[in-house]
Amino acid sequence: MSPTPSTPAMRARTPLRQLWLLTALSLLCLLAWDFSGLDMRVMQTIADHRGFGLRSNWWMEKVLHDWARQVAVVIYLGMLVMIWLPFGRFRALRRMQRVEIFIGITLGLVLINLVKRYSLTSCPWDLADFGGVARYVSHWQWGLGDGGGGKCFPGGHASAAMAFLALCLPWLSSGIEAQRRQGLRMLIGIFVLGVVLGGVQTLRGAHYPSHTLWTGLMCWGIALVNHMAFAWLARKKDRPAHR
Repeated sequence: MSPTPSTPAMRARTPLRQLWLLTALSLLCLLAWDFSGLDMRVMQTIADHRGFGLRSNWWMEKVLHDWARQVAVVIYLGMLVMIWLPFGRFRALRRMQRVEIFIGITLGLVLINLVKRYSLTSCPWDLADFGGVARYVSHWQWGLGDGGGGKCFPGGHASAAMAFLALCLPWLSSGIEAQRRQGLRMLIGIFVLGVVLGGVQTLRGAHYPSHTLWTGLMCWGIALVNHMAFAWLARKKDRPAHR
């Protein structure tokens, strides 16, 4: 049975309102964190004028950064292959749903990289407080440089996991409770993994905590919009059959 409701009555019960409510609440919590000034306080607890002691830690730099990114690329390519050759739980999905997942992941990765490309926010390890040359400037002060190299907002490494939030939406939007629970477990697992990867970069001095959280919200938001677009296409495709 496909995780996405297959009848108009079931589609009407699709919990998209709950998902948007979750998104709105997450945005409010993140804005509260952003304006609290806790980003700098966190960084000041793990570094001093000499810099970040864990910046070149082998486990963090090689295993949890370089190797983790390589694993993410393999999984991403696997999502592409599974459009035509699904296995496991993905066999229950229609091909269009598997296309939706792949495009949702891709859009998340593209969005994060585009924002980073034009961001003037530098990494914490570039700040003068931690041995660099830049000064702290909030990423909300658009157009104002901080004297560093910029291109550090949001968290790119965290997107290696957070982009896969698109994976859980066919289950989360199901009209069947058991499938929604499965989708919730996937959502929590992917988010926790993204926080771990982002946390590694925070400990190394590459990103503030909020950078990871914004990555998650951006990836989730564009995945949700992508899901709604595919749901609209599915309704349009099925409409003649119900006349």
